[in-house]
Formats: sequence, structure tokens, C-alpha cells
Amino acid sequence: MTQLLHFPAGQYRYLPGGFQYSAAVVADPGHVIERARFLRPVPLAEGFERIRAHLAALGRPPTALCACELRSPAPMDEAAFIAFNRAYVGPLGEWGLFEDDVNPVARCNLVPAFDAPRQAGFHAFSYTLPSASMRGAADFVTSGAAECPDRPGYRDNIVRLGESSPDALVDKLRFALGDLESRFALMGVGWADVADTRLYTVHDLHHAMQRELAERGALAGGLGWHWVRPPVQDLEIEVDARSVSREILLPA
Repeated sequence: MTQLLHFPAGQYRYLPGGFQYSAAVVADPGHVIERARFLRPVPLAEGFERIRAHLAALGRPPTALCACELRSPAPMDEAAFIAFNRAYVGPLGEWGLFEDDVNPVARCNLVPAFDAPRQAGFHAFSYTLPSASMRGAADFVTSGAAECPDRPGYRDNIVRLGESSPDALVDKLRFALGDLESRFALMGVGWADVADTRLYTVHDLHHAMQRELAERGALAGGLGWHWVRPPVQDLEIEVDARSVSREILLPA
């Protein structure tokens, strides 16, 4: 992850990540990002078809897809996570978004602590649109950042593996936020540009709100706290950030 790369077919730039997703996306000049959320999670196969139809109705190609938000039934071990991701990128390859293990599409994938879906599906997705009306900073979406580097061997690199004490949770959150900030630096943005910060955990982190979030400037737009778990076993926390010009709600 050294610099933004251009994905001209989608009219956005991205920070390289693993084969399963990029670390972040930034809209090209003359374009904004719109986020569409399903009222309830939609199974993957159906979700891909609905995304394609939605983009076509807007006159946008499938390659305009720039970020996906998934919900899964349960946390996976690393082998299962890799297998899931290989299946997930199949349609992206058919759409011209994935080739030679390069994937520009950002992503988060969470497991609801209650009412989890029976199968993995789409919670929301984002895409680029041309726009003559631009804000100051470019629209962007990051992938989720957890308490370990986003590379194979998660369990060997998790901050304070197996711990959930208040101070351990602070260390985990601090690592995840530092990961996000390293992406911001490469994207040329900061917390002042973030419109929406989201925290994904089932742990109580109220004791960390002031020092780790408010004092960073991460709460200017409020905090979306989702009562969910990260998709990989032994991870406890995930965070992401975005600033998109438009949001819409789609039926389940």
C-alpha cells in the first residue's frame, strides 16, 4: 500500500490491498460516490444481480462499483475466510473489476451479534456517478481496519490476542485507527474530511471515546456503532470511514 492507483473503468482511484478488496477508494474529479443500502441483507447471488440492475438503471457500468458492505452468519477461521473471498471475487471478475488477483473494490464484512443472516449477503454498496456539483474534498470510502495488519496470518499478528480487558480494547482500537490514518495520509485526507466514522464491535468502548476518537477529531460527524463482530475469528474490533455525497435506501 504505497500510493493510489487509477481504475479508469470505474472513474475512481484505489489503495491496493489483498485479492479480496482494496484498502480504500477515492472518486475521480467530476465524480461523486453514492451509497445504496438494502433495508435488510440480500444474499450474495441476488445482491450481485440487483447491483448490476441498479447500476444499469442509472446508466452506469458494473465497473462503477467501488465498495461493498457484507453481512455474514458467523466469524470464520482464516482458511474459510480465504475460500469465501475466492467465491466473492468471482462475479467481480466477470464484471471486469477483478483480474490477476488485483481488486479495486473496497469492502467491509461483519457478523451481526443478533439476527445474523443465514447466508452471507449485501448490506450496502457504493458506486461512482458523474456530477457537475462537487464538494471541496473528493468522496472516499475505506475498507474496514481491524487490530492486525490486513495480510495472511491474521492470528499471528492480532494485537493482544484473546484479551478483551478495557486496556486491551484500547490497544486494539488504537491500532485500527492508526491503520486508517495511514490510509488517509496516502489518500491526502484527514479526519476533518470524514463525514461518517463507523465502529464495529460487541465490546464496551465508552472508556476510549474521548482520547482515542474525539481527540483525534474522528467524531465530528458522529459515530455509527454497529453491534457486530469482524468476519475472522479472534478479531474483536473493526473501524472504517467514508465521505459520500449521496445515500439511498433500497427495499430488502
